[in-house]
Amino acid sequence: MPPHRPRRFDLIAFDWDGTLFDSTAIIVRCIQQAVIDVGGARPTDKAAAYVIGMGLMQALAHAAPDVPAERYPQLGERYRHHYLARQNDLSLFPGVLALLDELKQRQHWLAVATGKSRRGLDDVLRTVQLQGTFNGSRTADETAGKPNPLMLQELMREFGTDPERTLMIGDTTHDLQMAVNAGCPAVGVSYGAHEPGEFHSLNPLYIAHSVADLREWLVANA
Repeated sequence: MPPHRPRRFDLIAFDWDGTLFDSTAIIVRCIQQAVIDVGGARPTDKAAAYVIGMGLMQALAHAAPDVPAERYPQLGERYRHHYLARQNDLSLFPGVLALLDELKQRQHWLAVATGKSRRGLDDVLRTVQLQGTFNGSRTADETAGKPNPLMLQELMREFGTDPERTLMIGDTTHDLQMAVNAGCPAVGVSYGAHEPGEFHSLNPLYIAHSVADLREWLVANA
């Protein structure tokens, strides 16, 4: 029997939308419809997908540069309206539950670092019955949004982990840039919001092309 391999990462932080949760396409449609609702020009699919992972208002403002700031509250309300109407159509990517269970059995701390709101994250964790799976989480409305490193810095302080012992996993350049800014290694996933070709300049340890691919890499390397 081979000797036990020492654990490389104590804390593994996951982005939510597009990394664990299959929500990218619906979020894009909701952003586009919200912008139209307040009189803005419909963002392209690429422009709407680009802002996924940012805090909500930062994302909407970036996606709708022709919408005046005084209409941002209405823009946010319209986005939430469309998202809530479709959230029951969303689900975890196949294989996520098994992946998280295996990582917990291997004694990693697991966290979520997301551009969602605290209410939004808590609601979806209840919906997919993942309460208690994660040891910690940070949302964009309770700390700085990505790519500011504060989310990861707060999680590292909470668990007493060093940057080199903390791994960030995400589907956007915002996720990977946050890891760079925090001094943490990162893994990108290609099945979410951003094209994987955009990741290379941020030097991820790996780019996974499915949850099964991500699991195989983590089992061998984390």
